[in-house]
Amino acid sequence: MTEPRYTPLVRSLPATVPFVGPETQERQRGAPFTARLGANESLFGPSPKAIAAMQAEAAEIWKYGDAESYDLRQALAARHAIAPENIMVGEGIDGLLGYLVRLLVSEGDAVVTSEGAYPTFNYHVAGFGGVLHKVAYVDDREDPATLFAKAGEVGAKLVYLANPDNPMGSWHSGADIAAALDSLPEGALLVLDEAYVEFAPEGTAAPIAADDPRVIRMRTFSKAYGMAGARVGYAIAAPELITAFNKVRNHFGMNRFAQAGALAALLDQDWLAHVQTEVAAARHRIAEIARDNGLTTLPSATNFVAVDCGADGAFAKSVLDGLVERGVFVRMPFAAPQNRCIRVSCGRPQDLDAFAAALPEALKQVRG
Repeated sequence: MTEPRYTPLVRSLPATVPFVGPETQERQRGAPFTARLGANESLFGPSPKAIAAMQAEAAEIWKYGDAESYDLRQALAARHAIAPENIMVGEGIDGLLGYLVRLLVSEGDAVVTSEGAYPTFNYHVAGFGGVLHKVAYVDDREDPATLFAKAGEVGAKLVYLANPDNPMGSWHSGADIAAALDSLPEGALLVLDEAYVEFAPEGTAAPIAADDPRVIRMRTFSKAYGMAGARVGYAIAAPELITAFNKVRNHFGMNRFAQAGALAALLDQDWLAHVQTEVAAARHRIAEIARDNGLTTLPSATNFVAVDCGADGAFAKSVLDGLVERGVFVRMPFAAPQNRCIRVSCGRPQDLDAFAAALPEALKQVRG
C-alpha cells in the first residue's frame, strides 16, 4: 500500500495540537461544562451591532469575502491613526503567526521565546523547521532584556513577546518595551503580541511607530471584542513586511461574516467599554474567590487571572482536574514555576458562582 510521501520534517513532528479544546474535553468526559473559563473567550459576547451585521450578511454568503478586507483595514487605520498599508488582516493572530513564520523561518533558523509562553507560536516555528531557544520568565513576566540577549547570542530571526502576557496576565509598560528595542539585535524582528491590550492599564500599548522595521504587532477581535469564533486578527508593521504577507497568505481566508462583524464591533466602542468594565469586576471576583480558599492571585492586565495554588505543578494540575470533574473548564501554565498556578478566565456571575462552588471541593479532594 502506498502512502503520502511526507517531508522528513513532517515525519519528525508529533501529531499534536497546542491546546485541547473544551469541546474535545466535553466529548471525553461525556458531559458539557457548566462554566467555560479556560479559553480566555469573552463570555460577555460580541457587540449586538456586530451580531446584527453578521446576520445581515447572511444573504450575501454566496460571495467570497473581500480578499483585501478593505473596509476593515480602512477602519483600523483610522482607529490607530496609521496608513492602511501598515495593516494586514488575517484568520486570527494564530493564522497571522503562521504566515509570518512561513515568511521568515527556514529549517535551522533560530527563534527566541519564553519558556511557557504562548505555545501556538512554537507550533508554527516547529512546523517550518525553526529552532526554538527559550528563556525563563523573570518575576512571572516575560523579560525583554533576557529575550533580546538570547536573540543576539543565537542570531535569532524572530523574538516573541506578549504584552500583556498569556498565561500569567502580567505586563510591562509600553514605554519600557519601546526603550528595550535599543538592545534588539540587528536583523531580529520582534513579534509583539498585544492580544489582551484592550484590558490593560493606560500606557501598556507600546508607543512604536507603525513603520518601525524592527517590530510587528499583533491584535485580535477574539478577546475584548468577543469574536473568537469568527477568527479575525490583524498585524501592524512596516508596509514592506505587510506586502510580503501577500506572497503566502490565503487571500480568501477571511469570510464575509467575520469581516462584517469585526467592522461593526470596531465601530461600537461603547460595547467595548462595557466589556472592559465587566472584566474588571470579574477579575476582582476571582481574586475574592481565591482568597476565600486560602489562595492568592497575580495582578492581571488581561481577561483572565492566574490563581497561585501555593505548591508545585502537580498540585495545581490536581486542582485543575478536580475543577474539570465538577464541570468547570480552566487551564494552567505549562512550565515551572508558573505551573504552580491555574488560569481562570473572566466570566459572568453565574460562571464564577460555579467556580466558587467547585474550587473548595477540588481543593479538599487534593488536600485530603
